[in-house]
Amino acid sequence: MTVILAIDDLRAFPRASRIARTSQEGVQLLEEHRACEIDELWLDHDLGGEDSIMPVVILLERAAFDGHPFTIGTVYVHSANPIGAETVVRALKRWNYRVRQVTAPASTNS
Repeated sequence: MTVILAIDDLRAFPRASRIARTSQEGVQLLEEHRACEIDELWLDHDLGGEDSIMPVVILLERAAFDGHPFTIGTVYVHSANPIGAETVVRALKRWNYRVRQVTAPASTNS
């Protein structure tokens, strides 16, 4: 079974197995999938208000630092915030996660 996780406050991800809308939900979602192989992880930097993806990035960094990185095929950073996206890409590449910065999918209100 393909596992595709997304952490984004607005966008729809029809192919996603699960979607988290806040950083807190994102951390919980990753913890629930700790023992799984995640095929794709989609990250948006800005998650509404003062919330950002950084608590999730810190979780991924800490896991790698401890010698037990999450098993993720590719992390896709799709933020419309170019500076925030570059920060995420740099941080995760430093820990040898496979990361690609892509154009943000269109927002939906559904």
